[in-house]
Amino acid sequence: MFDDPSIRWLAGQVFGLIALGFCVAAFASKRDDRLFFLLLFANVAFAWQFVMFRSWTAAAIAALIVLRIHLVRLYKGQLAIMFAVAGATTLAALVTWSHPRDAWALAAGLLGTYGMFMHTGIAMRWLLAGAAFCWVVSNLLVGSLGCSLAESLILVTNLITIARLYYAPQSSHGKQDD
Repeated sequence: MFDDPSIRWLAGQVFGLIALGFCVAAFASKRDDRLFFLLLFANVAFAWQFVMFRSWTAAAIAALIVLRIHLVRLYKGQLAIMFAVAGATTLAALVTWSHPRDAWALAAGLLGTYGMFMHTGIAMRWLLAGAAFCWVVSNLLVGSLGCSLAESLILVTNLITIARLYYAPQSSHGKQDD
């Protein structure tokens, strides 16, 4: 069914739009736990999108992000677990590497890993904004217009949420209701 390049391209765009919905909702949230939960679903859709575009490094890293988010919820701040996830991300990139553009997906995966494990609130979102920028570039390089737009909107939504958190009372950074 997905052997036809035009069907694969269209399927990739559809998965990208599904991911867009989850990501905008995730980054619009000022609660870290809700952010993580919604990002699980978004990254499943992103992984499928990269499979459709045959960008194997990005697909592998997006799939690992699903595991990373789950592990962050259990082991936030655990340096050894963070290094294990960063190592798995690097290994996945080395095994699937096919093009210099794969460096953008690797950078996104490593920035997100460090940000999610070691930070909360505004600091975490700044690192995730950097990861989103890397994903924008990665998506542009594989030809995904839908996901390029999705990650751009995620980046903007994330920056707006950073501002909302910055101007909120100090005690609520990363913990305030939506």
